[in-house]
Amino acid sequence: MTTIRSARTTDADEVARLYDICVRTGAAGGDATDLYANPRLLPEVYLGAYLALEPGLAFVLADDDDRPVGYVVGTTDTRAFAERCEREWWPALREQHPLGSAEQGTPDAKLVELIHTPGLMPDAVVDRFPAHLHVDLLPEGQGGGNGRRMLETLFDALRARGVSGLHLGVDTTNTRAVGFYEHLGFRPALPDSDWLYGIDL
Repeated sequence: MTTIRSARTTDADEVARLYDICVRTGAAGGDATDLYANPRLLPEVYLGAYLALEPGLAFVLADDDDRPVGYVVGTTDTRAFAERCEREWWPALREQHPLGSAEQGTPDAKLVELIHTPGLMPDAVVDRFPAHLHVDLLPEGQGGGNGRRMLETLFDALRARGVSGLHLGVDTTNTRAVGFYEHLGFRPALPDSDWLYGIDL
């Protein structure tokens, strides 16, 4: 039986396990292990900052042995989080991974570019949906309503902090994920976007 609990963000073993889950679900929900020469790049971009800077909004789905088989992380304020990342997260990674340090045209190179130019969400999105999240479940954690329970745990935590809406990005090739989010009530966050979804809380 699985349980949902707060992530142990200062436990190196648990963080390593969550990084591994990020990689093993990083190819439109499938295993991305063979896609990256440096397996830490993906979680450094899409997970690490949340564990370090928003530990109170990091939750795991744990199995009978209390081992994480999934996680959900988020932030209440996308703009403020981006500013914190600029100060506290990206500088060290930019030193570790200079532009051009990964082979051109590879998935690693694309992530290195994101480290140096992470980009910003449009104002029209963050004005209505200020929070955002990332969620990943290993196959053994999927089904049985676990995905819904994970998101509802985060939704409750965001509502308790006065957040009125959140957004997320989804790989459009992951049709199962798209259907899941739409079933929960997510809708396109912009009229011309098929990958960016939002929901009012």
